[in-house]
Amino acid sequence: MTYDELIPVIRRLALEAGDKIMEIYNADDFEVKVKSDASPVTEADEAADALISAGLTEAFPDILLVTEEQAASHTRTGDTFLIVDPLDGTKEFINRRGDFTVNIALVENGTPTRGVVYAPAKGRMFYTLADGRSVEESGPFDKSGAGQASPISVSEPDNSALMVVASKSHRDQATDDYIGKYQVKDSKSAGSSLKFCLVATGEADLYPRLGRTMEWDTAAGHAVLAGAGGKVIRFDDHTPLTYGKEGYANPFFIAYAPGVDLKEA
Repeated sequence: MTYDELIPVIRRLALEAGDKIMEIYNADDFEVKVKSDASPVTEADEAADALISAGLTEAFPDILLVTEEQAASHTRTGDTFLIVDPLDGTKEFINRRGDFTVNIALVENGTPTRGVVYAPAKGRMFYTLADGRSVEESGPFDKSGAGQASPISVSEPDNSALMVVASKSHRDQATDDYIGKYQVKDSKSAGSSLKFCLVATGEADLYPRLGRTMEWDTAAGHAVLAGAGGKVIRFDDHTPLTYGKEGYANPFFIAYAPGVDLKEA
């Protein structure tokens, strides 16, 4: 598999999954179940997962596939793997707030190197090109080939007036206390992996996450942010956030534009 082969496939599958998700989102009602970890799952999560998994397996049968909705994949490990969150922001989806995304990423040697984040309700799609640079494509979206895509880049932060983005559904006092260490011009809330993309486009400078996440929640957004010049590090020791960890669970982390003067935990 080459990057030139990968990018059109993950872009198309994200769009197809987004169509399926929006069919269910716009219906009068949809089924919501509770998983073993007490998190919600909808028929949209399951339908998008089935579509993406089938497409990736057909296109790249020899590459390990890890997806949120297939628990059996969570114990498999490898240096190179595709990782999928078919609907990140399920709570946003259930509450019809629009801040949910389709996420597909390639991880190589512990680092997300390529990925796509598609927010179908917002009509925004971010992905890495084959050369690793990140772009945002504006609709209408053509599944047969890329449309008009513009390069994106992180901001040059003003540390006396930072733009901060934090979780909409999982914000807590510890997060607010950490944000309080900075001189903040404005703070906004966003759901799902969109927070990485807001840093990638320069709409925010800093995204701290002091809460539980899994690698499928973050890999695609991490790849997009890295391709726009951003960084993602562990909250505790400021070393790079790595992937392929046992159980695919993340520590707390900080995503940021490199000009931010980072504060200690």
